[in-house]
Amino acid sequence: MYGISLTSAVASCAVRAILDFKSRIEGNGMQKLTRAFYDRDTVMVARELLGKHLVHKTPDGVKVGRIVETEAYVGEHDRASHSCRGLTARNAPMFGRPGHAYVYLIYGMYYCMNVVTEAEGHASAVLLRAVEPVTGIIGRTQGPGLLCRAMGIDKSLNGHDLLSKDFHITDGPMPEFRIIKRPRIGVDYAGAWSRRHLRFYISGNHFVSRT
Repeated sequence: MYGISLTSAVASCAVRAILDFKSRIEGNGMQKLTRAFYDRDTVMVARELLGKHLVHKTPDGVKVGRIVETEAYVGEHDRASHSCRGLTARNAPMFGRPGHAYVYLIYGMYYCMNVVTEAEGHASAVLLRAVEPVTGIIGRTQGPGLLCRAMGIDKSLNGHDLLSKDFHITDGPMPEFRIIKRPRIGVDYAGAWSRRHLRFYISGNHFVSRT
């Protein structure tokens, strides 16, 4: 009987914690990142996005994922970046103001979510590669395409202001962690840039796409 009571108490505490977390999100109790956060060196932003919460308020409810893996694309001189080809209709958000989303389609089926960084016209961004589900997420999130599918992110959010109420990134509770640096994935065509350590992830996190 004591075991059942203890189990019920633990379950009740867990439910209250989840409801409290959702209440803070829905009531804007969690601090959204400011424009100034994004208007900085891209590598710094990529590292400091780790542990932050990506929040998407959808018709199906609030979806929240803790960012655990990122890649930095540092400007037009970066041969792995979409912006190295210059301004196009597809990559236009990268040339815009920091703190906006750059969402594009790959393989005709997967969307990828990027956060625009640095000054307008610099054309840099951080790719979100993986998140750890916090609330409202069903499905795998290890990899940029799976992340977007699980969080309901598609082309309609391309160019979206990440200071908005319905789609943004917040600070969130996170224990201390160690950051691992590795080369970016799938950019072998970029020559020396393919070997640059511009991919960052939380050491030991099971939701990282590839270690």
